[in-house]
Amino acid sequence: MSQVAELEVHLETEKEKKTKRIVVAGLFALLVCAGATGWGVYSHGYESTDDAQMDGHLNVVSSRIGGTTAAVYVTDNQTVEAGQPLVDLDPSEQKVAYEQAKAQYDQAVAQLHAQRPSVAITQADNAASAVTSDVQVAQAKAAYAAASQDLASASAKVAEAEAVRARDDADLIRYEQLFQAGTVSRQDYERAVAAAHSGDANALAAKANLASSEKLVEQRKAEIQAQTAKREQITRTAPRQLTIKEADLATAQANVEITAAQLNRAALNLSFCHIVSPVRGIVTQRSAEIGNRVSEAQPLMMVVATNDTWVTANFKETQLARMYAGQRAQVHVDALKKDLDGTVESIPAITGARSSVLPPENATGNYIKVVQRMPVRIRLDANQQSLERLRPGMSVEATVWLR
Repeated sequence: MSQVAELEVHLETEKEKKTKRIVVAGLFALLVCAGATGWGVYSHGYESTDDAQMDGHLNVVSSRIGGTTAAVYVTDNQTVEAGQPLVDLDPSEQKVAYEQAKAQYDQAVAQLHAQRPSVAITQADNAASAVTSDVQVAQAKAAYAAASQDLASASAKVAEAEAVRARDDADLIRYEQLFQAGTVSRQDYERAVAAAHSGDANALAAKANLASSEKLVEQRKAEIQAQTAKREQITRTAPRQLTIKEADLATAQANVEITAAQLNRAALNLSFCHIVSPVRGIVTQRSAEIGNRVSEAQPLMMVVATNDTWVTANFKETQLARMYAGQRAQVHVDALKKDLDGTVESIPAITGARSSVLPPENATGNYIKVVQRMPVRIRLDANQQSLERLRPGMSVEATVWLR
């Protein structure tokens, strides 16, 4: 009996152990399934890439004019503030150019002041010329009228002289007949002869006076025509003369504006001799040296802005299906060995290959499909520790939470 009891107890114990093993195996399977499910859900909730780096504004400081370097105030890796002096160029040449531009501007202003009254003077001269010409036309007409009256008077005197001569000639004939008959004395006859001769002379003088009066009338008429033509010429040319003076005044004004612009340019060039930092940052790639001759637009150094950095994460195009601006991101900085929080700021408009200097031409040769990458910009949250230690080019790992 004892052996049978022991066998029953042993079988019961084996059965309980088997049941426990089944339960444990089932629980383990459930945990594995739950873990796999959780990992699947978690892994689909973010996208990450190690093809990422810090970026920032690289401000190239260049010379805006040509000149000789007179002083350099900074060196590589030096922190500078916005507006801090960096380089001074020798201002001698620019000072001479400024003084020359100033002299040209003063000359143009003086010419403008001298030219400005000419418009009013020309208007007054034109008005005075018009009045004078009207007076001269009226005088010519009056002289013509007087000459016409003198001509009429001369014609009357010619008629009178012809009548007197005809009478004297008739008297001479009668006196000659009477003298031949012995009726009148020689004295009376000679008096008649003298009267006839005097009548002839008076007639000739009257005719000469008439011819002179006719010439004077023609002269006065020509004077009227001349004065009338002069008046018409003044009427036609006065507006043109005024237009010319106004154009001269506008030209003088334009010269003032041109020289003023040249003066401003010279002043700007003079100010460009003093070069300051455009932003707060760190100096690098300094090439400026005292005594070097620099040309316009020649780089002198670079100032890397330290107060405005971001992350450029080159995600694959297959990772962007659920990514958009505003999503939460986390960045691991290799140099700092720490994580920083940020936000997706923007999704690019084109891929990195398309924005390269020599983009690929898929329409030529054999085409091989390549997964493209797009540079996503991530802005780091403010007020985090060690932000000031970030530098463009540092390697980072970026993770974007898609929920």
